[in-house]
Amino acid sequence: MSAPTESARASALQSGLLSRTNQTPEYRSAAPTAAPSAPWTEMPQHSMGDKPLVSVPQLVFPSPPSATDSECGHSPPSRRASLGSPPGHGTPCPAAHSPPDSCSQPLCPPLAEKHGCQAPPEMRYVAAGPQSVACGWWAFTPKCLQAFNTPRGFLLFLCAAAFLQGMTVNGLVSTVITSLERRYDLPSYQSGLIASSYDAAACLCLTFVSYFGGNGHKPRWLGWGVLVMGAGSLLFALPHFTAGAYEAEAAEGVGTCRANRSVACRDSASGLAGYRLVFMLGQFLHGVGATPLYTLGVTYLDENVKSSYSPVYIATFYTAAILGPAAGYLIGGALLNVYTEIGRRTELTTESPLWVGAWWVGFLGAGAAAFLIAIPILGYPRQLPGSQRYVVMRVSETHQLKDSGHKAASNPDFGKTIRDLPLSIWLLLKNPTFILLCLAGATEATLIAGMSTFGPKFLESQFSLSASEAATLFGYLVVPAGGGGTFLGGFLVNKFKLRGAGIIKLCLLCTLTSLLAVFVFFIHCPNVPMAGVTASYSGSVLPEGHLELTAACNAPCACRPERYSPVCGSNSLTYYSPCHAGCGGEAAPGAGGHKVYRDCSCVPQNFSSGFGHATAGKCTSTCQRKPLLLVFIFVVITFTFLSSIPALTATLRCVCDRQRSFALGIQWIVVRTLGAIPGPIAFGWVIDKACLLWQDQCGQRGSCFVYQNSAMSRYMLITGLVYKVLGFLFFATACVLYKPPSESPNSLAASLPSQSSASDNPMDLRDTPSALQLRSDV
Repeated sequence: MSAPTESARASALQSGLLSRTNQTPEYRSAAPTAAPSAPWTEMPQHSMGDKPLVSVPQLVFPSPPSATDSECGHSPPSRRASLGSPPGHGTPCPAAHSPPDSCSQPLCPPLAEKHGCQAPPEMRYVAAGPQSVACGWWAFTPKCLQAFNTPRGFLLFLCAAAFLQGMTVNGLVSTVITSLERRYDLPSYQSGLIASSYDAAACLCLTFVSYFGGNGHKPRWLGWGVLVMGAGSLLFALPHFTAGAYEAEAAEGVGTCRANRSVACRDSASGLAGYRLVFMLGQFLHGVGATPLYTLGVTYLDENVKSSYSPVYIATFYTAAILGPAAGYLIGGALLNVYTEIGRRTELTTESPLWVGAWWVGFLGAGAAAFLIAIPILGYPRQLPGSQRYVVMRVSETHQLKDSGHKAASNPDFGKTIRDLPLSIWLLLKNPTFILLCLAGATEATLIAGMSTFGPKFLESQFSLSASEAATLFGYLVVPAGGGGTFLGGFLVNKFKLRGAGIIKLCLLCTLTSLLAVFVFFIHCPNVPMAGVTASYSGSVLPEGHLELTAACNAPCACRPERYSPVCGSNSLTYYSPCHAGCGGEAAPGAGGHKVYRDCSCVPQNFSSGFGHATAGKCTSTCQRKPLLLVFIFVVITFTFLSSIPALTATLRCVCDRQRSFALGIQWIVVRTLGAIPGPIAFGWVIDKACLLWQDQCGQRGSCFVYQNSAMSRYMLITGLVYKVLGFLFFATACVLYKPPSESPNSLAASLPSQSSASDNPMDLRDTPSALQLRSDV
């Protein structure tokens, strides 16, 4: 056959490939067959240089059967094409022509090497039918929307969904828990059940969503998830409209010596406590709807961007999720200053223990915003245009395990039925790098969940702050440290072009740095003296664990322990309540809007005869170590979050392409089960060991009022060191056990791109830089 004839054939076949841009290849493994014989022709070189085109398995695009296609010779070249793969060694190449029933001719037959050749297992790319990559809804795909049909456009809406999820679940819910307890007569353990319903729902749904959603239409799973999350927000606000109006009366003068009233101990509960089930169901829907975000959303981003850019996109996504709670605290705090019955006048003030703010407004807004965000996400295609060009580079970083199970996982039909679930789990369990990264993530999640829950309490105790001041200060630490650390982690991976083992080493370095910074908890601030708890009423130090709340100066007042309302005496000594300070007069407004109690018998007057005064609130701390503590806490938070995106990227790189969504789902289950759920429980149990003064609720122990700062710092240090050391060991072992891929031609065939990440243009492979540096002799 003449050279011009072969050149024309190649040109026609290339045109046929380009004309089928709307057909997504489907990959199937066939039995070894003899390579068809044809005259050898020279393969065109890479358009960007003198490097040859990467060798890929045979590519077959069959056309629908028709009456004119009874013989192969009647099929036009544009309808059928095949791309041959290089032969192996050990078997002579057959010289016979293709059998008559073969309906494909090789576009570029490979050259026989000097040692002979052996046909590898044939990998077929079978067209799965027309697949639209236009952005829109069904047939409605206007051209104006295609400007958003890019990774950046999808990232915008995905960040909006993550921001909304963080604002609602981690911001608004945490802010309004106290108001819900007051409004619906809920004890603390029931409000804890409301908060934990989110994680319980996520654990139940992660396996199902990540397994089936990973092989399905990811944007549709994400869009419907955001809709479910919006329905949960609306359901969470429903009790406000069905429980009736909130009515409460202000009790003036309660807590002073002359008007001390004991709290009535009632066993009967109102019917409002039953609304906890509605709140739990709303949180459950929040968890169900948010499940696809951190599994399918991450893998969809990773599939559709360049491998080196993926950490930056994922870091941006997680940064939005971290900034969401900050907005939730700000919005929720502002709404709590508005009375829950909007438009109705009340004598209550925001400082009253009976005050309930407009907790429900934020959830109505979140529900409406969720529906607006879900609409554009539902319009995105299964994969973005031109995504296949990034597949080879992703495959080149996959942790190599040579067994038949991973060959089965490369089958395009793998993972579409429940029968493949046990094998999928078994393949992940046999991957030591994946298991160790999951365990390392669980240790980090334990610290993050514990510190986010009890970090404000630690600052409140160490620096003698109010609850709102401590929460605000902790927010100032977490937002720049957490958000900046998360984005910086993704930026470093992209900046230094880190791969597999290099990413894990970065996680190891971050964990070591935060481990050293944890030693800051050796430092602590001394307790502010409190009469009857840490100091006597005369000012002398009391032995640890020895309480004397009643003294001669307040004995006639018969103060009840249920009324805890600390005041700061003019002698810089904190008292349990105005009654315990012996204050008999009514409170009067003082400087800064704080209430001032006069004629307090337990507060000595320094410069004149008579009794002193006390100001509402605890005395301020004069600790000189406050800046040092805050700086090192900032470092711990920064480097803890800095390792999150590299660890997530390493997880995506250590599993095969078709298992990445399912692997993230399993990892989230492990992280939540071993870290996020037990983390606050473990930290709470440890911190309670440092309690000096417990709340007395009609003879039953309630929450802790006063902690011993030295013991709290010591326990925080021990807990932080244990989990940081475990995380360091897990990352170090994962770095040692990680196996980079072997550079062989068969490695590409073992890790073919999935259908969801395939490009619509098969010729995109020409633009793919070969991570394996395979060379062809054609």
